[in-house]
Amino acid sequence: MSDVKTPANDKEREDETPAANADADEAAEPVAAVEAAPEAELELPEGANLIAMLIEAQTEAQTNKDGWQRARAEFANYKKRTDRERSELFQRAALDTLKGLLPIIDDFDRAFDSVPEGIGDDPWLGGVSMIQRKFMTLLEQYAVEAIDPTGELFDPQWHQAIGAEASDEVESGHVIETLQKGYRAGDSVLRLALVKVAS
Repeated sequence: MSDVKTPANDKEREDETPAANADADEAAEPVAAVEAAPEAELELPEGANLIAMLIEAQTEAQTNKDGWQRARAEFANYKKRTDRERSELFQRAALDTLKGLLPIIDDFDRAFDSVPEGIGDDPWLGGVSMIQRKFMTLLEQYAVEAIDPTGELFDPQWHQAIGAEASDEVESGHVIETLQKGYRAGDSVLRLALVKVAS
């Protein structure tokens, strides 16, 4: 080929130059964008964004699940505690009511201890005896037991000493006589037994 420049050759070179320059500009644009904003966050491909979003959603779902399970456990504990407290309150109220009936039961006991001879078969006495048995059945329903510690070692948890006497029949520190029965429900004392203790 000849090195001679012709107007046609110049024309071809001018036509090629803009295309070549455009390709070079396109290649330089990403580099310039990165250099211009080094701190700017690069856009990831669409798939990478979805994976990041999925991981973030799974983390949030796990956090929500943990919080829900914790709240559920706390509510279950709260429900158990309130049920137990309500049951104890009901039991305590019932025992307080029964405690108010104890003097009436004492009166029945004293009345039957002093029934005159000859009226043991009286139907009226049988009816009163049935009333007393109903009181005792009510105490049994709430597991209330009488405390009659005659002959036992004195225990201030269950007994109240109102006197001390010398005794040949009972050892020192033991109960000689029960003046008034006590009552208890499990480990709760409704009323201490009034006793005399051997000195």
